[in-house]
Amino acid sequence: MSKANWRFTVLVMILAFTGLFFLFEASTVQSVKLFDHPYHFVTQQAKWLGLAFLLAIFAYFINLRIFQKLSLILYFLALILLALPLIPGLGITLNGASRWINVFGYTFQPVEIFKFFFINFYASLLAKKTNILSFLFFLIWPSLILLLQPDFGSLLVLFFSAMIMFFLSNVDIKLFISVLAGSLILGLVAILLIPYRRERLLTFINRDVNVQNEAYHSHQVLLALGSGSWFGRGIGNSQQKYAYVPEASSDSIFAIIAEEIGFIGSSVIVLMFAAYFFFAERMIKDKKLNKYQYLLFYGILAWILAHFLFNLGAVVAILPLSGMPLPFFSQGGSSLISMFFVSAILLNISKSNSKVLR
Repeated sequence: MSKANWRFTVLVMILAFTGLFFLFEASTVQSVKLFDHPYHFVTQQAKWLGLAFLLAIFAYFINLRIFQKLSLILYFLALILLALPLIPGLGITLNGASRWINVFGYTFQPVEIFKFFFINFYASLLAKKTNILSFLFFLIWPSLILLLQPDFGSLLVLFFSAMIMFFLSNVDIKLFISVLAGSLILGLVAILLIPYRRERLLTFINRDVNVQNEAYHSHQVLLALGSGSWFGRGIGNSQQKYAYVPEASSDSIFAIIAEEIGFIGSSVIVLMFAAYFFFAERMIKDKKLNKYQYLLFYGILAWILAHFLFNLGAVVAILPLSGMPLPFFSQGGSSLISMFFVSAILLNISKSNSKVLR
């Protein structure tokens, strides 16, 4: 393993264990309230971390030609899995959204599995000469399912990743701009037609009007950020985690981090994510990747970047709340496992012999 690969691997582990530490900090109050001891959520996350590590080993050693060759089949199998939460009695509905299923007493989000196989399929599709109809056709089906769940945030992640890969596939720039503009118009129409998305947009625009109801979440997150100031209240001294900030251990965990370690400390976390992308780029410097590997690599980076930007953007109130987890930090096995898995895929690509599938 090269020096760049080692640096990337060590950084992933640092992100994971830093995330585990701050998850404990953010979840103790809720854990005591629900389970009468402070370690429930961090213990669960540690178990998921162990499973994530095992699956990452598998992802590192698997021959990626298998994923490329079976990309269409895996796409449709993952699409079926994505639709399972919509089946009554099988899907779990929380806060009006049906995004989870229960397997042997554990809940997980199929969309986190689907994201990889979606990106894998589009990398395979765009590596060959394909027309715009094929590109749009395979984007329509997950879009419809995610709108029904509803999960507009994940839909944005898929769209962002697909468009990045589309652009990198050397498509005609006029066609790219046309598809992008048309998709943005359709997205705006969807936001205006779907009540919960329209309400979230209006809440974002008018968040100072009703801070006790629709805008409560954003208001409490901003209070946490502000109270952290430059150097924070100190580790363990967050006040907003005492049932003030909703989703303190998941979607809003960065707000608790910023409250405890301040602007300086949270900036270090941001720099760690910047280093993740920098080290990933360094891993493939001077490597001869085939088009599938190249598109898969940057499609995965686009996915992780979208999660990071959408989560951070919502926390600092420059984007509407989307329910997007912060990679490696937010509570939830689905996200943690997928982040470890695709990070290992990036390592796999960087050591690839670059054979083109015929």
